Amino acid sequence: MISPLAYVHPEAQIGEGCEIGPFCYIDKNVVIGSNNHFMNSVTVLSGSRIGNGNTVFPGAVIGAVPQDLKFRGEDTTAEIGDNNTLRENVTVNRGTAAKGKTVVGSNNLLMEGAHIAHDVMVGNGCIIGNATKIAGEVVVDDFAIISAAVLIHQFCHIGSYVMVGGGTRTGQDVPPYTMAAREPVKYCGLNLVGLRRRGFKPEVIDVLHKTYQLIYQSGKLRADIITEIRETMPQIPEVQYILRFLEESKRGIIS
Repeated sequence: MISPLAYVHPEAQIGEGCEIGPFCYIDKNVVIGSNNHFMNSVTVLSGSRIGNGNTVFPGAVIGAVPQDLKFRGEDTTAEIGDNNTLRENVTVNRGTAAKGKTVVGSNNLLMEGAHIAHDVMVGNGCIIGNATKIAGEVVVDDFAIISAAVLIHQFCHIGSYVMVGGGTRTGQDVPPYTMAAREPVKYCGLNLVGLRRRGFKPEVIDVLHKTYQLIYQSGKLRADIITEIRETMPQIPEVQYILRFLEESKRGIIS
C-alpha cells in the first residue's frame, strides 16, 4: 500500500503489509520491516533500519546525517525497533564513528518534535515528551519517562523507571527509579507512582528508598557510598543495578 505520490528508491527493502502515505521519501540503503504505517510526508534516509509494527506521523525524519562536525560521511545507521510511535516532526539522526549507530528500541513513544541525536541509545518502553532534545551519545534505559521540553547534555545516562520533569535541563546522569526536576536539576525522591504502576513490591521500594537515603544524605564520597551500599543493603537486582550505574557514571549523578 504505497501511495503513488510517495517516492521509494528501487533499492529500498520494504516488508509486507506496510502503508506508505503521500509525499513520503524512502531513500536507498533503507531496510523496513513489516506492518509499518508511514503517514504522509515522512522522510526515511540512507542508513535507516526499521523493524515491524511502527507508526510514524507526518514530518518525521529518520536517518539524517549527524549534526556533528566530526562526521565525515562514514557508513552508519539509525535503527528503530518494533511497535514504536514516532509523532509529528520527530528526528532520529544516524550514528557517527563513535558508536556507528543510533538506536531506538521497541514499544517507545516519541512525542511531537523530539530529537534523538547521533549515537544515542534509547531502550524499550520509554516515553520521550514533546520538544525534548537528546544530545549525542546519551543512553536512556528501559521504561524511562522524559517529559516535555527537556534538554539532555551529550554523554549523559538516564536510568530505568525515572521521571524527568518538564523543562528540566541536565548535564549529569539521572539514576534509576528516581524523579529529577527543578532548575538547576535536583533529585526529587523516588518515582513512587511509576514504580507502583510497574508492579514493584513495597519491600523493594523500601530498599530503594533506603539506598537513596545513603546516596543523598550521607555526605560521603561516591566510592565510600558504593562500599556502604554493598555492606549494608540487600543485594537485590535493583540495588545491583544502582551500584553499576554509580560505578559507570562518567558525568556524575544529579545532586
